Amino acid sequence: MNAAVVFAVVFIALYVGHHLGDQWVQTHAQACGKGERSRAGQLHCLAHVATLTATKVITLAVAAIATHLPLSLWLVVVALVVDAASHYWADRRYTLAALAERLGKAGYYRFGMPREGRDDNPSTGTGAFHLDQSWHLLWLFVATLLITLGAPV
Repeated sequence: MNAAVVFAVVFIALYVGHHLGDQWVQTHAQACGKGERSRAGQLHCLAHVATLTATKVITLAVAAIATHLPLSLWLVVVALVVDAASHYWADRRYTLAALAERLGKAGYYRFGMPREGRDDNPSTGTGAFHLDQSWHLLWLFVATLLITLGAPV
């Protein structure tokens, strides 16, 4: 099995794990509280990242077993720690908002958000959501590259 196949299987497994963990496994309290600038907010975010990472471990393990994927446990651990740290950083919300501001994306970050007295966006399709998800995908890509380093050529 060559590195390209390992990369493809790992990315798909982490991508599925990401969506399950970020949308289905995350609790309502975690989703609502993880951005609070308080100890409670930090704990909500830590709990979310822990369950998200566990979900990714499960999807990656199932894919690895099903496809006899040659993975280095050390590289998987390093990659998932990097991914978890990046996810925690972005999900504190004010951090990603500040990055969007610095990069000239503040308007897009706020795009579609409810305004004072007007809840005119009944979807979760905001600029903040899209920037958040693209940030997470970037780090899934990085994690996949790290894991693939141990694959046979």
